[in-house]
Amino acid sequence: MFSIGDLSRRTGVKVPTIRYYEQMGLVAAPERSEGNQRRYSRQELERLAFIRHARDLGFAVEDIRALIELSFHPEQPCGHADKIAQEQLISVREKIAQLKRLETELERIASCCDGKTVGDCYVIRALSDHALCADEHG
Repeated sequence: MFSIGDLSRRTGVKVPTIRYYEQMGLVAAPERSEGNQRRYSRQELERLAFIRHARDLGFAVEDIRALIELSFHPEQPCGHADKIAQEQLISVREKIAQLKRLETELERIASCCDGKTVGDCYVIRALSDHALCADEHG
């Protein structure tokens, strides 16, 4: 059995986040010790590691909930899990495209600055007037 601090250290998930996941029903309410401390099983440690990995990959809490629910039915087809992963992949690709547009615009703005005075600074002017941007990036 693990204390909440042990669980946090082993998974890298902060204690308040573990409590939040309990409230959200992603992690089962733990047993309590005689001193009323939370005591987690290896299964909860593994589930929290699963949640942490899914969050690192950008999955939303509701998607993680659905994936956990699916994991309780190992005999079922995995089409729904695949769909959730594909939707997340699309979302990540959209974010990457947005970040590339931001990178391009920032490179352009920074290269236009001649480095004289702030009063003549193209970076300041471009940030003050969105019309000076080459592309829509927001």
